Amino acid sequence: MNLLQTLEAEQMATLRAKALPDFRPGDTLKVAVKVVDVTFDEKTKQNKTRERLQAFEGVCIARQGAGLNEAFTVRKISYGEGVERVFPIYSPLVDSVTVVRKGKARRAKLYYLRGRTGKSARITERVDAVSDDAA
Repeated sequence: MNLLQTLEAEQMATLRAKALPDFRPGDTLKVAVKVVDVTFDEKTKQNKTRERLQAFEGVCIARQGAGLNEAFTVRKISYGEGVERVFPIYSPLVDSVTVVRKGKARRAKLYYLRGRTGKSARITERVDAVSDDAA
């Protein structure tokens, strides 16, 4: 490993305290994002900042990059309009990622979902079968 890779590995270890779960494109994710609200108070003449967590739930349609530059794209339908958001994995604004359901996808980039709505945009659930019973 060269010097650049070792520095990148150290940065990744310090930035991500909690490990993210293993997820793939096709999985439905719930991403908790830190949102900072800044308001100006007229009485005290100061800015007030408030932090809150906002959930963004949708289907992971892509993972791209490697190392510190790794990111994933989540797509959801909000009021009939498709909304996509790209989250860097090592961003301090991403608080947590939970896998709601695992999807079965045969490709790495699910961009074809952009043109689909309703039943044709569904992804079947992946069942990780462990064959213990040999009858």
